[in-house]
Amino acid sequence: MSQTVTPTRSFGFFLNGNWSTHGREVVVTSPYDHSVIAVVSEAERDDVEVAIESAARAFEVTRKMTSHQRASALRKVADGITTRREEFARTICQEAGKPIKTSRIEVERAINTFQIAAEESTRIYGEYIPLDTLESTSGRWGLVRRFPLGPVFAITPFNFPLNLVAHKVAPAMAAGCPLILKPAPQTPISSLLLAEIVQESGWPQGAFAVMPLSNENAALLVADDRIKLLTFTGSAAVGWQLKSRAGKKRVTLELGGNAGVIVHSDSDLGHAAQRCVAGGFSYAGQTCISVQRILVHQPVFHKFTELLVQGVRKLKTGDPMQESTDVPPLIREQDAVRAVEWTDEAVKGGAKLLCGGKRNRAMVEPTVLTGTSSEMRVNCAEVFAPVVTVEPYEFFPEALRQINNSAYGLQAGLFTRDAGLIQMAFEELEVGGVIAGDVPSFRVDQMPYGGVKDSGLGREGLRYSIEDMTERRLLVMAVR
Repeated sequence: MSQTVTPTRSFGFFLNGNWSTHGREVVVTSPYDHSVIAVVSEAERDDVEVAIESAARAFEVTRKMTSHQRASALRKVADGITTRREEFARTICQEAGKPIKTSRIEVERAINTFQIAAEESTRIYGEYIPLDTLESTSGRWGLVRRFPLGPVFAITPFNFPLNLVAHKVAPAMAAGCPLILKPAPQTPISSLLLAEIVQESGWPQGAFAVMPLSNENAALLVADDRIKLLTFTGSAAVGWQLKSRAGKKRVTLELGGNAGVIVHSDSDLGHAAQRCVAGGFSYAGQTCISVQRILVHQPVFHKFTELLVQGVRKLKTGDPMQESTDVPPLIREQDAVRAVEWTDEAVKGGAKLLCGGKRNRAMVEPTVLTGTSSEMRVNCAEVFAPVVTVEPYEFFPEALRQINNSAYGLQAGLFTRDAGLIQMAFEELEVGGVIAGDVPSFRVDQMPYGGVKDSGLGREGLRYSIEDMTERRLLVMAVR
């Protein structure tokens, strides 16, 4: 039964195939106007034990499911989201403050994520290994097969409250692993709507739970050895701290960044500027691969900067529910305060403000800075706001060094027609992905996505997540 989001709607949490409302009530509000969207029940300490026990029992079922059964459930989830796509889009817009047109794109991506997972669930291949490499091992051969790892605990962020959840749920279903989800406290409703759809898909009872939790109660899941994988998307500080508490379980981390893009003089400057505007300011820069640092070849620096600022000035800020809105409010007013503080700090340090730099409550004007230095926080930290810096470079290797001069290494973008420069960037940049011909904000859901250094550990993308959620097991045959 569909739970349509209204200002007075109450949502329970989903545990062991049932909906419960006995926990503390948490009010979910709009980042735009602070109106109440819904009231959600927060699971308690005893519920955590029930979730773990239920997942362990469900694993005895999910690990034996055929690829056909897993694929069928995943296709039903994709179809369920498709049927309710506008409801999901409006929910994302309300709880995350994401512009409605961008929210619709997220819903379409989530549908595609489950569709791809359905396909990948039938392609979890193994390998044959000849073992007769010595005379004493004649007649022996090996077979490697991947088996589901066990119960998974997933923690997801606010900025993609449906599709980043799908990137945990879909591969777990494809692999045959039960999953317990802690959604972001600001945006739990999309996950709860998804639980309704998973419940109707025929997925085994206890194999999926959505539980808004306090950090204290979530820590019980992080430390429990019955959980075999912790998968976290969020800030670097929290992610690495969780890893230190996770014990012997497998851990994957998709963390932050301060993504850089290089614009060389042989590129289409109009296209590069247009893509940097989209990559730097979509959803107010609240993505970990949002364009933050733009490095431009000196001969075209002034022309590119002029095009960039012209594009930024055309962006419309305001109500995310309006079809024309490009830049919404930040998720919290304190994040807007921080973004403006960092901008003011850069200007006081000698940077020049080309546009923006002001805020109205949680709304930050799209901001472009130049004349910055590498140690300024707008460059060396993750701003996670509609703020970019643009600086010139003389030689291409210098630009590569500047991109690498960061604690983060998620993705980098590159605009050039020179295949040699693309190859050099691919070999030298210390990132998880180099995007040639586009901004670092580009992501398609089946590609291996993740970073190095402080940006994380492991890769997301359906096939790659399934690898993390399965264990290789070897069968040796000694045939006489």
